[in-house]
Amino acid sequence: MGVLDSVDAAIVQELQKDARLPNKELAERVNVAASTCVVRHRSLRERGVITGYHAEVDLAAVGRPVQAIIAVRVRPHTRAIVEPFMDYVLTLPEVLALSHVAGPEDFLVHVAVADTAHLQRLVLDRFTTRREVSEVQTNLLFQHVRKHTVPPAGGDRWS
Repeated sequence: MGVLDSVDAAIVQELQKDARLPNKELAERVNVAASTCVVRHRSLRERGVITGYHAEVDLAAVGRPVQAIIAVRVRPHTRAIVEPFMDYVLTLPEVLALSHVAGPEDFLVHVAVADTAHLQRLVLDRFTTRREVSEVQTNLLFQHVRKHTVPPAGGDRWS
């Protein structure tokens, strides 16, 4: 993939702020010709720098105002257990994100549910009933703030 030059980095930054920007406006913001911008944008997609576009949804507006992180430990922690468990977790409609991590837990599962009773049912019926799950810890999120732009490496170095 390589390091991004300043034009590519600017395009990535602007599209992270608003992926629906028309090419003409994007080109103006990054100070290049519209034709150059189209070529650069296409290249960023083809190189896998830009992997997709999505709509940000208000979870409360879709009936899932309660968020939690469920920390899960599985035993044995082997590929034969890990991969099917990850596949299973990703089928659950409440799951927003799944991370396989190092440390005392094996997985961190970010979920959004209707209420705490729903959260309790999810933990008891979908996690603790599984043979490979040896420990579950649920952390209720009071607030979840997502950073919408991530600068390319290099611009974040400390002096």
